[in-house]
Amino acid sequence: MVAALVEHHGWAGLGERIPVRCFNIDPSVSSSLRFLRKTPWAREKVEGLYLATLRAQRRTSTRK
Repeated sequence: MVAALVEHHGWAGLGERIPVRCFNIDPSVSSSLRFLRKTPWAREKVEGLYLATLRAQRRTSTRK
């Protein structure tokens, strides 16, 4: 999920949407996963952004 979001938004975009240190300061997938395992509110935000991104991608692909 984190890797897909980084691929779509980039670390900077992800850090703008969900302002946590693990996305903004020396970001990596492993540090982000460690943080998200321990922080339920941040995990919920990431899951919500992931679902919103999937919905947007589906809308875009069905319009083509």
